[in-house]
Amino acid sequence: MEPTHVLEVLDMGIDTHQEPVVYMREDCDICRAEGFSASSRLTLRANGRTLIATLNVVDTHVMAAGRMGLSKVAMQHLRVKTGQRVMIQHTPLLTSLSLVRKKIYGHPLDAEELNQIITDISTHRYSDIAIASFLSACAGNRLDVDEITALTKAMVSCGKRLVWPGQERVFDKHCIGGLPGNRTTPIMVSIVSAAGLIIPKTSSRAITSPAGTADTMETLTNVDLKLADIQRVVSEIGACLAWGGGVNLSPADDLLIRIERALDLDGEGQLIASVLSKKIAAGSTHTVIDIPVGETAKIRTQAEADRLASLFTQVGTACGIQTRCVITDGSRPVGFGIGPVEEARDILAVLQNQPEAPQDLRQRSLMLSAHLLDMANGNGLQESLSQAEALLTSGQAWQQFQQIIRAQGWTKILPSAHFQHTENADHSGVITAIDNRRLARVAKLAGAPFHPAAGLRLAVNVGQEVSAGQPLFTLFSESKGERDYALAFYHDNGPIFTIGEVL
Repeated sequence: MEPTHVLEVLDMGIDTHQEPVVYMREDCDICRAEGFSASSRLTLRANGRTLIATLNVVDTHVMAAGRMGLSKVAMQHLRVKTGQRVMIQHTPLLTSLSLVRKKIYGHPLDAEELNQIITDISTHRYSDIAIASFLSACAGNRLDVDEITALTKAMVSCGKRLVWPGQERVFDKHCIGGLPGNRTTPIMVSIVSAAGLIIPKTSSRAITSPAGTADTMETLTNVDLKLADIQRVVSEIGACLAWGGGVNLSPADDLLIRIERALDLDGEGQLIASVLSKKIAAGSTHTVIDIPVGETAKIRTQAEADRLASLFTQVGTACGIQTRCVITDGSRPVGFGIGPVEEARDILAVLQNQPEAPQDLRQRSLMLSAHLLDMANGNGLQESLSQAEALLTSGQAWQQFQQIIRAQGWTKILPSAHFQHTENADHSGVITAIDNRRLARVAKLAGAPFHPAAGLRLAVNVGQEVSAGQPLFTLFSESKGERDYALAFYHDNGPIFTIGEVL
């Protein structure tokens, strides 16, 4: 039997996000006796709960002898307070790490092997380095359709699931991203739920973009709903617009997304498993997947889009969810705003039928709504499009949106950024292209999505004529440093706006 040691806990007040960390003195007898050193993985037990944490070694003046420190997430997981006692043990060898090495060397993993890996990740047994290794081994189209299906099912099984008694069909929608400003989801949810469809929309925060749907909706209302709250809102309104990370639906996905964000990585197999596991866990039976294609979008060619659509459909069928992929234009940004607050302004303008509302965002939202309505009623895209347009134009979708945000808790007032800067065209011509990736990068460097009011607002888009000195966009930031950082990237990395001669 492994020896067990006990120390008193000290709350270090350190946010290590989702990686549990334990802090022990450099002269700790336990470290010396057991051979623990910095980065060792230790098993901690308290209150009937078990946690694996990474060891950080601190100087003796940081804490008194006989104590050990815990990061915030470790304190929360073990449900302990300063002064309570925690048992410390060696961590048993994780056999699933050998399966990660198997994948690194190019061998396929079966359903049971993937389930072992995901179970260990979801119970915080993997360090960030181990998670990064698994994600890297799976990136670059290294998962076949059977592995993606098994990964999806494993991610669903490790978390909670929503059920909707009496509802045979529950709808959902997802965009794979890569297109700045493409915030169609809140508009779609309002339209189709006004038509009577049940759509419990749980969305992610941004991974590699300046805003995710949850980031944008959080500027307007409460998105951190518990499972009971989601069920209440949907039973009352027929829809919600919540953050999925707060309800333990596919919890392994949230741990993977955190590392993906740090690596700026979004692999094909992980993308599909991430999306579909969240849909299935939310109880959805039908979903539309928006796949934008463009030279500077996430998916760059029609062939890539066709492959991704085929995989989504195959995996969806194998997992029991009807999936319709819609390949859309990803050659240019959508709407005017990029960043949580600026995208929220566009959403409100469309729903309120304001004359200055971005028409491209409006039309994309209507088209995608028509696909969901067609999946529901089978009346064909044209009739479904007419139905969606009537719901939006009449104000019914706007009324539905207001009911959703009130049911979720409250209505917020959009904040304004402390600093702004307008960038002008240096010569006249017509906008022939905008680099989506670098434009999104500018918004992120300005502070989006971590500062909700940060980002930018476009004054022009592809196909428009501009004169020298005419505004191209306005940048918003919460600090001068972020403003200057974003502008330095804009000026030092080639033209984001390609301005050609007027023919």
